[in-house]
Amino acid sequence: MIRRQMIATLLAGTGLLTTSAVAQDTIKVGVLHSLSGTMAISETTLKDTILMLVAAQNKKGGVLGKKLEAVVVDPASNWPLFAEKAKQLLEKDKVAVVFGCWTSVSRKSVLPVFEKNNGLLFYPVQYEGEESSKNVIYTGAAPNQQAIPAVDYLMKEVGVKRWVLEGTDYVYPRTTNKILEAYLLSKGVKAEDISINYTPFGHSDWQTRVAAIKRFGSAGKKTAVVSTINGDANVPFYKELGNQKISAENIPIVAFSVGEEELSGVDTKPLVGHLAAWNYFQSINTPANKAFIDQWKAYIKNNKRTTNDPMEAHYVGFNFWVKAVEKAKSTDVNKVLAALPGLETPNLTGGVAKVLPNHHITKPVYIGEVKADGQFNVVWKSNGGVPGDAWSDFLPGSKNIDADWVTLNCGNYNKVTKKCSGQNYK
Repeated sequence: MIRRQMIATLLAGTGLLTTSAVAQDTIKVGVLHSLSGTMAISETTLKDTILMLVAAQNKKGGVLGKKLEAVVVDPASNWPLFAEKAKQLLEKDKVAVVFGCWTSVSRKSVLPVFEKNNGLLFYPVQYEGEESSKNVIYTGAAPNQQAIPAVDYLMKEVGVKRWVLEGTDYVYPRTTNKILEAYLLSKGVKAEDISINYTPFGHSDWQTRVAAIKRFGSAGKKTAVVSTINGDANVPFYKELGNQKISAENIPIVAFSVGEEELSGVDTKPLVGHLAAWNYFQSINTPANKAFIDQWKAYIKNNKRTTNDPMEAHYVGFNFWVKAVEKAKSTDVNKVLAALPGLETPNLTGGVAKVLPNHHITKPVYIGEVKADGQFNVVWKSNGGVPGDAWSDFLPGSKNIDADWVTLNCGNYNKVTKKCSGQNYK
């Protein structure tokens, strides 16, 4: 290392040092987020978050004495393109780690690429569970860290009896709603009191569907909408709710994919009181969160830009990766993966996140009400961090499955048959 630096210094003095020579003394960090298409509304911010974290780490001296170099690609909300861009990052750019994806269909698209190339992906968004890959660290919420607590809150605190499960038509909403439907039925909710509907990505004409929700909620039982609508379809959906005067008092909406960033493009006054379930809100008052918000606004040079939950997941995941590399004294993926389970790092809400053997992490759960300024007022929080559960206890095919990459070295271990079915990406 010292010899390389001496040679680089001599070459720099002669003007013969090339960009590729400099790059050899950097650690490449892949950024795999949509910067165009329907998901750009959510994912562009996550790209900027990683660039901010990389810049801050470089100011501290980088990692293992090397500067970090971000390699940014745009999979353009195109799910097959995610796989191509992941392959490029791993095979051509030779990145040490990738931070990326939002939708589950994009994650499932890249999963075989990461497993084939033994890459490392930090995935920062809430998802449907039913998965644990050796090559992925899931820093977003599993259903037991978001969806189940949200339904419990609506049942116990709001008295909801009828349920609309409204989602975008892809794997995350469909699997999450499958889990929620099973959970609701187990709690004594009648099948006729559950309405499930899906619309395509980018859906914009919500008038008919919102009218149907309004009719379903007029049967004399307290009704709520559990929304797994993703991407820019949320803007016209919430606008139509306001147009048809669906208020939080008559039919509350609890969203799993709408945070401060999405609400920044909506007139929030008609939405006051509607809910979102996340593991972080910008409005949570802690010194760490205030410092992060200030850092973000300074970096992005815009005091009006908000922070949100997936940004915090990237913050936590990035810090986990840095700690694991320093612990392993290497960026080798196998050594970093071995170092990750058991690591702890502060989150932004005043607690500590921990990497679990199933490659999920511990997270607090918060339910917030939309305020007129587009921020959230926390109305409920969990008692400390909730361990992420890779496999749902409420689906027959999952309740006997465990994930453990430390002792079992398996993401899909059947506790009844005592067998491992290996890497899992249905």
